[in-house]
Amino acid sequence: GGGGGTTSAGTGGGGDAITMGFSQVGAESGWRTANTKSVQDSAKNAGITLKFSDAQQKQENQIKAIRSFIQQKVDVIAFSPVVESGWDTVLMEAKNAKIPVILTDRAVDSKDTSLYKTFLGSDFVEEGKKAGQWLVQEYKDSKDPVNIVELQGTTGSAPANDRKAGFAEVIGADPKFKVVASQTGDFTRAKGKEVMEAFLKSTPDIDVLYAHNDDMGLGAIEAIEGAGKVPGKDIKIITVDAVKDGMQALADGKINFIVECSPLLGPQLMDLAKKVVKGEQVPARVVTEETTFTQEQAKQVLSSRQY
Repeated sequence: GGGGGTTSAGTGGGGDAITMGFSQVGAESGWRTANTKSVQDSAKNAGITLKFSDAQQKQENQIKAIRSFIQQKVDVIAFSPVVESGWDTVLMEAKNAKIPVILTDRAVDSKDTSLYKTFLGSDFVEEGKKAGQWLVQEYKDSKDPVNIVELQGTTGSAPANDRKAGFAEVIGADPKFKVVASQTGDFTRAKGKEVMEAFLKSTPDIDVLYAHNDDMGLGAIEAIEGAGKVPGKDIKIITVDAVKDGMQALADGKINFIVECSPLLGPQLMDLAKKVVKGEQVPARVVTEETTFTQEQAKQVLSSRQY
């Protein structure tokens, strides 16, 4: 691919095959594993050659991977940025090499929006709002203070920033809702458990846990049970993702509400990749379709969950 289109157009057959470089955040959660599988399977189905790189949750690894994709002259680069800031230099290198870039799942905070063609992913602020709206509804008849602890996602990441902001905006209208502790659990089960153990020691009276993903919530459930409390009853739990393990805990009554964040971005990504490589205009923002689940709804759909 490079600037002048495909030179092998006259040879017929495979001359126009697209090569995509994809830099993934890591494998920090069940969500991410499903996201990776969706991208890999969809590339295969679309006949796109995928060069895949796992950054192990480190920005410097992602920047290295993108530079390597530029050197390899891939046709399109897609990546899920581990944090929002610090991408301008490497994205400018891709732009100068005339390689289009697609952001998936997470955004960057670059002022120069010409550095990427489109951002495909969830509206994380909206997810935070949905979590807050359920909570407000759940406690609408209560006058007592509601003490909330929050397990945030990876510090500086778009989902952590936005899920916190959307939630805070909705509950902020009523002073009875108080976030009494808020700390990162890095989107992992192990860290979710560890931080929840610390919350339980430092904060005697916890009514609600809001976890930015299912995995941290599942780790927290272990900590809550370890402290002799009943998750879903003594402490109400709201999480985001709706991966299979989370949905199982919701159906079992240990989680009270889950806001869906779909990892199955692959088909939409390949569709966008084909368009940007051809030089077609695509929307600057493509939002994935998502819903929410109560305990009853989880019981109904659990058997059909793909991830």
